[in-house]
Amino acid sequence: MRRFLILLALLTSSAAFAQTPPPKLEPLPVPPPPPPGLRDADTAERGVRIPTRDEDQVEPVYDGGRVTRYKVTPPGGTPYFLIDTTGNGNWMRRDSLDTGNSAPLWQIFTFD
Repeated sequence: MRRFLILLALLTSSAAFAQTPPPKLEPLPVPPPPPPGLRDADTAERGVRIPTRDEDQVEPVYDGGRVTRYKVTPPGGTPYFLIDTTGNGNWMRRDSLDTGNSAPLWQIFTFD
């Protein structure tokens, strides 16, 4: 019985070691140019460039001397925020600053 299990283990592990050659990789095509009407917001921190439309109003929000987020207000639209959550320059769009986390407000005890 042990020999059968050892033989079965060797057969199944040999399939893991049998490798197929890697597929032929092709280079990526050149990305298209940005659409017309986009401009780069004026930023002074680390040469960060934020593409926005010409008519959008961009307001930096500072926290401790650093730009932590941008408030972008399109004309006739609702404002949204660009937030750098990791600090490495990857700006993510958020429609509100609400994180969705809130403390429970259940009443446990009452003192009369």
